[in-house]
Amino acid sequence: MPARLDDDYAAAGFGRRVGWGERPAVLLVDAVRAYADPASGLWLRTAQKALSAMAALASAAREAGAPVVFTAVHYEGDPALDAPHFRRKVPGLDAFRAGGPFAGFTELCAPAEGDLVVRKHYPSAFFGTGLDRLLADRGVDTVVVGGFSTSGCVRASALDALQYGFRPQVVREASADRDPEPHEANLFDLDSKYADVIPLAEALARLATGRSG
Repeated sequence: MPARLDDDYAAAGFGRRVGWGERPAVLLVDAVRAYADPASGLWLRTAQKALSAMAALASAAREAGAPVVFTAVHYEGDPALDAPHFRRKVPGLDAFRAGGPFAGFTELCAPAEGDLVVRKHYPSAFFGTGLDRLLADRGVDTVVVGGFSTSGCVRASALDALQYGFRPQVVREASADRDPEPHEANLFDLDSKYADVIPLAEALARLATGRSG
């Protein structure tokens, strides 16, 4: 972003830090084949790099004893029944029908034993899923977010994390979008108003400090 834009936002009071609390969890949004397989209409060119970063976050959280949450958009039948207006807007949701070739998690970044898996119908990991209660029951105060896509489900999940009282930390390298422009614009806006956008190295270091023993 141009320096003058940074200065303008800073002058208006945007861009402060929410910081980290004491109990982080890693939230990996929709690390599924629909975004990683070139045969899918939703394929993202930068998906593999983001998946590698997401896998590193999951590994670091597990080593630290922190919760790891995977989400997936999931429809047992016709998405038009579960999310009619969303399906009308985005016909590509058909990729998330249960049992379809693109609905499952990727080999590079998939849930392990003990991880939480949340199925959702809409962009936010929190909407209609009870995720806020699952995290609160585990004492979580900080949500470290990566996933697909930056302008969609990552943004919606980070915003809801803030609104549910968590400290959102969006990891730049662990998020991806269809094009660099919406990716960067949404990272800028999230960092200005709703979350801290941080590099992968910082997230891994902070997770490591919480390792038990």
